Amino acid sequence: MTDIHHLHPHPHPTAPDRDGPQGYYQALEIAVRELLIGKGIISADDVRRAVEAMDARTPAQGARVVARAWTNPGYKARLLADGTAAVRELGIEMATTRLIVVENAPALHNLVVCTLCSCYPRMVLGLPPDWYKSRAYRSRAVREPRAVLREFGTELPEAVELRVHDSTADMRYLVLPERPPGTEGWSEERLAALVTRDSMIGVTRCRA
Repeated sequence: MTDIHHLHPHPHPTAPDRDGPQGYYQALEIAVRELLIGKGIISADDVRRAVEAMDARTPAQGARVVARAWTNPGYKARLLADGTAAVRELGIEMATTRLIVVENAPALHNLVVCTLCSCYPRMVLGLPPDWYKSRAYRSRAVREPRAVLREFGTELPEAVELRVHDSTADMRYLVLPERPPGTEGWSEERLAALVTRDSMIGVTRCRA
C-alpha cells in the first residue's frame, strides 16, 4: 500500500533543476541585499556570518536527534508529538518552520519529498542533495515511490505500507528510521554514526 500525505500547493516558485541565467528571484535577492547593506541596516559581515551558519548545518545534527530518540523513550515521545520543540532541546532552532517527525516501523516506511520545489529540513540535515531537488525525484517519488526506493537499494515487501510526505514552505518532515538490530547498549554517539542523511529522508534504511 502506498499513501500520499500533505499534498498542498506551495506559495513559492518551482526551483530550477540546473544552473542557468540569473532568475528573477536571484536578481531580487541581490538587489535587496545590496540596498540593505548600502543603507547600513545590515553589513556584509552579517551576510557572511549567516551564510557560514547555514553551511555549518549538516546531517550530523539530525543523527543526534535520531540517536537520542532511539535511546530515550521520553524524548522519542516528545519528538513524535512536537518535532520543533523536541529538536530545540538539542539546540536546533527551526525558526518559523514546523518540523514533523514520522517514524518507520516493520510494517510502515516513510518517504519525504517536495513535489514543487526543494523544501527540506535544512536546520537538521543541512543542504539538500541535488537528486532531492531534481524534477525526476519530485515527480517519481509520488507516482512510483517503490521504484525510486529500489534505485537507492531499498526493497520493500508489498505488505509494508509506504507513506509519502510532501513538504511545504512552512512545514518540513524528518524520518525517524528503525533502529538496527544488534545495537542494544550502544552509546548515542555510536548510534548516531549509523544514521545517514538518506535514511532521514527515507530513501534508505539504517544498518549496523
